[in-house]
Amino acid sequence: MSQSRMMHVKKLYEPCPVKENDEIFRNGVFHFNISRILEDIHSGKLVVDKEYIDINEWFKWHGHHSSLNEDHLSTVNIDSIIVQAEISPGIFSIIDGNHRMEKAFRLGNPSIYSYKLRREQLIPYFITEKGYQAFVEYWNSKL
Repeated sequence: MSQSRMMHVKKLYEPCPVKENDEIFRNGVFHFNISRILEDIHSGKLVVDKEYIDINEWFKWHGHHSSLNEDHLSTVNIDSIIVQAEISPGIFSIIDGNHRMEKAFRLGNPSIYSYKLRREQLIPYFITEKGYQAFVEYWNSKL
């Protein structure tokens, strides 16, 4: 990977505020405000790539999520767009929609529509400064 993707910690980083009932994606110390991401996409404030994900190909590389709530799966609407985020250079993870992805797979759907956020688009949505700083360190360690 190019050194041009190296990140530097902003001295005056402002974490994304969290309102009551906001959906938060939690992965270790990385906590993103999904509600705010989706609000900003729908309002046009955040312009992201959109793509269809080949479901079989996705699971070939990422595997299935064994910790899914099977009871919740029946209520999932697979027509809702999922959200992918570049957590590591060139590597995207689903940060909203793992149940939708799994249900689409089980139904035999070939693809599912997604929003695709690049790492620089994720920065405003960390809910803690600690998570943001850890992300910068993690990202740079992968270059």
